[in-house]
Amino acid sequence: MALAISPLAASPRWTRAETPVARARCGDSAGTSGRGFVGAPASGCRGDTVEGKMTSCLRLGLTTTRRRRSYATSRLVSVHANAPRPGGNGETRAPDPGAPGGPEKDEGEAFRRWLLDKELPKSGKTIARSLSSLPLAIGEFLVIAGFSALGTVIEQNKGAAWYVQNYPVDEPAFGFIDYPFILNFGLDHIYTEWYFLALLGALAASLTACTFTRQLPVWRVSADWKFLDRPATLLKMEESETLPRARSSDLASLLARRGYQVFMKGKRMYAFKGLIGRLAPIGVHAGLLLTLGGAAYSGLGGLGGSVMVPEGTEFQIGAGLRRGAPFAPTPAVAKDIVRVNDFTIEYLPNGQVSQFFSDLSVVDSKNGREIQRKTISVNVPLREGGVTMYQTDWEIASMQVRVAEVGFKTEDAAATSQGDSGPAPEAEDSATSGSASVELPEGAGESLGLPMANLEGKGNFQGRIWGTFLPLNPDSSDPVEAKRGVTLLARDFQSVAIYASDGSFAGVRRPGSGRPIEVDGLRLVIEDMKGSTGLELKTDPGVPWVYAGFAGLMVTSFLSLLSHSQVWAVQSEGGGGEVLHVGGRSNRAKEEFKSEL
Repeated sequence: MALAISPLAASPRWTRAETPVARARCGDSAGTSGRGFVGAPASGCRGDTVEGKMTSCLRLGLTTTRRRRSYATSRLVSVHANAPRPGGNGETRAPDPGAPGGPEKDEGEAFRRWLLDKELPKSGKTIARSLSSLPLAIGEFLVIAGFSALGTVIEQNKGAAWYVQNYPVDEPAFGFIDYPFILNFGLDHIYTEWYFLALLGALAASLTACTFTRQLPVWRVSADWKFLDRPATLLKMEESETLPRARSSDLASLLARRGYQVFMKGKRMYAFKGLIGRLAPIGVHAGLLLTLGGAAYSGLGGLGGSVMVPEGTEFQIGAGLRRGAPFAPTPAVAKDIVRVNDFTIEYLPNGQVSQFFSDLSVVDSKNGREIQRKTISVNVPLREGGVTMYQTDWEIASMQVRVAEVGFKTEDAAATSQGDSGPAPEAEDSATSGSASVELPEGAGESLGLPMANLEGKGNFQGRIWGTFLPLNPDSSDPVEAKRGVTLLARDFQSVAIYASDGSFAGVRRPGSGRPIEVDGLRLVIEDMKGSTGLELKTDPGVPWVYAGFAGLMVTSFLSLLSHSQVWAVQSEGGGGEVLHVGGRSNRAKEEFKSEL
């Protein structure tokens, strides 16, 4: 029977349909099963044509039917026109397309539901599965390792002139690394370049996707302990056995003594141990994410810079920090002062530099009080207020020379000149050989402080070398005469080579020896040399994160080696009495588990 309503009747009546009933389809209608339904009308309801027969929706939600009469030439279409009119009780009004809640809004709502409830989750799962690929994560690790190695080989955060000097185009390192290559691709600051940070983000995304799509589901399944009822299921496991005349309670006691967590439910048993081994890989991923986050935070939120400070001078901490990161906060000690009290160098027996030290004091800029004093060296930094100061370099800053006009006998001067011979600053104090030179009386002459200039890579100079110039006639009106003078060169603080105005070698003297040397009518005594300490200043806000990540990584890596073992047992009645069916499996140490079981 199908429910139909006659156009001439005031109320619906039941008729028998002689032909298949065609129903209107309504978008969100509920309870549409059967030949008719009663419910709220759905918006956007439209008629369907079935075999040329037209159907339409009722305001009451009653389906229309078309009945074929016995004669073929005439057809009666039931028209449902007796729906309640507006204004009465139970009034039903078709949705207005222009009003809120009309078809347009409903279609938009349906699209939004489809997009948020179906399409986006489906696409998100597909992307997550792609990101959790192990080959992809290994490839990201290798690329990051390659850039990190490149950043170790190429000195970071130097000036452009330094790279031009040390990576010339005509002599590229490894055949292709020259200064245009370094500067164009940002290899002078790899760890803050966008592509390195993007690689860190890609690896973090892969680790996160793997954690949520692989590790967490495995953990949930492993942590959800359950009993198995069917002996056939147990006998299909990696390790299984059927034990006659055995009881599950005895097996439970044995497993408990071996460190298993045992659960009993009637004649069924479940036991496990090493569940932490399933959770540890999630901790490994968390440690890696913490390490990557700390590295990215240091790159985006850290400050850095370098200063070369002469001995006996001071500088402001903020002046040594260069703001190159977008999220770098200014440290609280930025206005405090660092004073270089002393700078010394230790040498090996062969004359090479062994270690260099800087005696530093941090002074409060507000009251002048010394906050901290420490002697730093390579790998022994000073830390204050989140700023770390590393000993990285040194230079010769100045030379103290006492100068007097020649006032002694010519033969003594000749003896001094003949005794000072040798081509290099590293030579011994040659005044100790040959005829004795005449000492310059204490206080005689004028003491001059001459600044030293770095000559490395300039002209024919090779290696680290510094020089200064003492003019003979600085006030002369003759340009040629005004440029005449004595040249003093030094490679370290142990010796100074002196050259006359004509370029000839005059001799070598040790600073502080007090022994004079005559050159171009002047008697010179090298009294002292002052050094400059090279300091690198850094703020690394992500360092605690990196340390915490490494610590967690080491602990969880060890725990992930623990095997997760599970044992099930079901006791049943057999032909000869009770039979115990036992099955078990382990994700690692399978031979050990087999022996234990």
